[in-house]
Amino acid sequence: MKHFLNTADWSRPELQAMIDEARRLKTSPYGDVLKGKTVALLFLNNSLRTRTSFDVGAQQLGGHAVVLSPSGGMWPLEFEDGVVMDGDAEEHVKEAAKVLSRYCDMIGIRAFPKFVDWEEDRKDKILNAFAQYADVPVINMETITHPCQEMAHVMALQERLGPLDGKKFVLTWTYHPKPLNTAVANSALMIAAKFGMDVTLLCPQSEYLLDMRYMSQAEQDAKANGRHVHVTHDIDEAYKGADVVYAKSWGALPFFGKWEEEKPIRDQYRHFIVDEEKMAKTNNALVSHCLPMRRNVKMTDGVFDSTNCIAYDEAENRLHVQKAIMKALVSS
Repeated sequence: MKHFLNTADWSRPELQAMIDEARRLKTSPYGDVLKGKTVALLFLNNSLRTRTSFDVGAQQLGGHAVVLSPSGGMWPLEFEDGVVMDGDAEEHVKEAAKVLSRYCDMIGIRAFPKFVDWEEDRKDKILNAFAQYADVPVINMETITHPCQEMAHVMALQERLGPLDGKKFVLTWTYHPKPLNTAVANSALMIAAKFGMDVTLLCPQSEYLLDMRYMSQAEQDAKANGRHVHVTHDIDEAYKGADVVYAKSWGALPFFGKWEEEKPIRDQYRHFIVDEEKMAKTNNALVSHCLPMRRNVKMTDGVFDSTNCIAYDEAENRLHVQKAIMKALVSS
């Protein structure tokens, strides 16, 4: 049994096989590979694309999705081992994972960081607890990484560019009025390197570098492909000759849980918005964002609504790659 927790856990050929299957499913969306199968979708945070695409995807393959969330009446869960459960939690993850495994054939988990202590949040306790105690495959629907999103992104890039080896991929930090999860940025950095692109991470200053686990994984994969991961704080340098620009905002890890201290720093960098002037420096680059996105804060209307923007293709591809992922997991 194998889980889908992070693209780093899978080889490039394995990931490519899923993307190839997703392209087949895009042209022939219905099947019965999940006939009689049920996937439990546990949402501890809000979702539009993830919830809809997993639910629809399971149905299109003949399966059934059960959506669970605290607001929908689910018992509050405890994730710490050895704790005296005299607080709000009514059930331990051990029991929840074991019982859901008796009912369902897969479990999807969406659980964002609590934004208090990165040293705790980086342990990804909720996802890893379900992976540890479940007797069925577990899928990461976004925790501190977002592998499904980046599979959809690579699929969209391949549809427009073909082979990605050697393409210049720019992951750019953008302004947002509040700090956000680093999940998409972590996954984007890793999967771009794994698929042979030369990766540039553009951020305002060193405090906005990503967790070293993901930086190191990207550097390792880039090296294996004969490529590099380059970090810069220079906007012109980053955009020059880019083939792909991926926009995302994230919080500075040294200020994790101290957002009022970070605010005056991030407020200096509103000019990191992806706009027409910056895109003109690129190699007619494709541009995207994982969504949801604040228009004219992260990216201008002109850039987002241009033919070079593949955000809608990426969003659609969530449906197709997740079907391929579920198919791979039930077949393993």
